[in-house]
This record gives sequence, structure tokens and C-alpha cells, in this order.
Amino acid sequence: MRKTSLILLVLILAMSLVAVGCGGGQQPTDQAEEQAEEQAEEQAKEPAETIRLLMATGGTGGTYYPLGGAIAETWNKHIDGMNATVQSTGASVENIRLLATGEADLAMAMNGIAQAAWKGEGDFEGNAVQNIAGAGVIYPEIMQVVTPKGTGIKTIADLKGKRVSIGPVGSGTASSAIKILNAYGIDPDKDIQKFQDTFADAARKLKDGLLDAAFAVLAVPAANIIDITTATPVTIVDISGEGLEKLLEAAPAFSPFEIPAGTYKGQDEPAQTVAQWASLYVPKDMDEDVVYNLVKVMYEYTDEIAKAHARGNQITLDNAVKGFDPVPLHPGAVKYYEEKGILR
Repeated sequence: MRKTSLILLVLILAMSLVAVGCGGGQQPTDQAEEQAEEQAEEQAKEPAETIRLLMATGGTGGTYYPLGGAIAETWNKHIDGMNATVQSTGASVENIRLLATGEADLAMAMNGIAQAAWKGEGDFEGNAVQNIAGAGVIYPEIMQVVTPKGTGIKTIADLKGKRVSIGPVGSGTASSAIKILNAYGIDPDKDIQKFQDTFADAARKLKDGLLDAAFAVLAVPAANIIDITTATPVTIVDISGEGLEKLLEAAPAFSPFEIPAGTYKGQDEPAQTVAQWASLYVPKDMDEDVVYNLVKVMYEYTDEIAKAHARGNQITLDNAVKGFDPVPLHPGAVKYYEEKGILR
């Protein structure tokens, strides 16, 4: 009996040791599984890769640079893994060149400049750029030729012999100014005293009496023009009549535009001018999903963009596909516009 009890005791102890051994091995296995699950959850929260995009914009005193910054911030906020930054440049002409050479990933530019680049005309004579695609219109770009009211300048024809800033070298403003002057029979290298200032510098010179007029492609109303009126009332130089007809025939990217009376101090009557479209351009081979998301966020979060820059309220689907031809729209943009019923 005693021997049987001893055997039973030994068996019980052996079974207890096995149970303890099993339990001791299970705890680290559970911990490892929990850690693996936590790591998987963290990885799921993180984007697979960071998408770094540099957008060429314009001078710090214009609209492109601050508006581009506002758009980039909105992309970064609403697109997973997006890290978009902006670069100050000489604007449209330079931007298309930067995009074409891969020195920029995105470009803001006037539609007329992009059209000329595609055709190998104007500033791109003999060097056509056809590795780009359109993404979407941002806002209407309005040519505003500004002069202090006391100069007596009323029309483009009155600029002959005057001190005129046509915009920075390589900018869409300068390219457009040359077309406008030529349409009125004015040679910018012979018939005016030509300056090529940024509009921030030109505005200071107008206030100080060092310039008679300056070309600027800006939104309406433009803060820099309002600033000039703190020193002197202004006139927006008229672009109409036969000169306008010749301009529209030679450069169909332009369209007539009227600036309402009273927009600026001293501008008592509606001003007749022209406009193009400030648009977003991308490399032709950019990933379709990336472009789709860029376009989607740009048009669906305009309220956020407008909080950072007032021109955000002019980004509308109604204008989204205007003025690109012959530059093709990127397939990623087309996909979004088809979803919205803009294209079929």
C-alpha cells in the first residue's frame, strides 16, 4: 500500500512538472504574437513610401508662389505619404523648362506658354516640349497693365517712348507683354524703354515715379496694385479695338476680360484687358494614381486652400479642362474628370 502511494505521488509530481514546463513555454509565445500584431498595426498606419514632389511656382511677390504653397500644404494634409514643396522661380516659361528637364515635378504655368512649348514656338522656338501633360486649371490669369493716373497713358499705343516693365526674363508675363505690344505695332526693344522687373519691384518703382507703366499677370484684385494706390491712383491700360483683334488672331490662348470699375483707386471705369488660364502641368509619365489624387484634392478642398490664399476660391471644376489643347490631359486627371462628369 505504501509502495503504491509512493508511485502515485511520483506520477503526480511528474505531471505537475510537465504542466509547469508547458506553461513556461507559452508565455513568451503569446508576447511575441502580440508584438507582431502591434508592429503590423503600426506599419499599416505608415505610408508605404514618401512621395516627394517639387512644384515650380513664381516670384514671391506674385500669386503663384503663395497660392502654390497653399495647394501643396493641402496635398500634404490629405494625401498619404505626400511631401510637396514649392520653389520660387521666374514663372511660366522657366517652369515649363524645369518640368521638361526633370528639375521640377510639377509646374504652374499659363496655358498659352505651355501651348507655345508644345508647338516649339515663341520662347521655345526650335525646342518643342512634348513630355508634359495638363492636370487642371487653377484660376484665370488677368493681364493688368498699370500706370499712375497722372501719366496720361490710357491705351497700349500710348506706351511708345515710355519707361515700361514687361515682367521678368523667362516669365509668362514678359512673353504675353511682347505679344500684346507686337499686336499694337510696338517693338519692345526699340519703341519703349524696357525694364524686366518682378512686379514687386515694378510696383515700388511706379510709386517712386521711376516707371511709367508695368505689365503684370495677376488675380483681380491684386494686392501689389492696391499697394500702389496708397501712393497714387492708377489706370489699367486699355487692351481693346484693332490691337486686341490682332492679338486674338495671333495668340488664341488669350480671351477678352473686363475688370469692374472701382476695383482699384483711380480706376473709375471698367477696364478692358485679356486673360489666360493659370494651370497645373505634370510630367507625361507621372504615375496615374499620383496625378489622380493631386487633382482630386485640389478641387475638393478649395475651401482649405482659400483659407491660406484667397485665390483658392477661384479653383473650380467649371474651368478645370479649359485651354489645354494641344497639350494632352494626363490620364490620371482624365480619370477624375470622367468620374465627375466633366469629361465623357
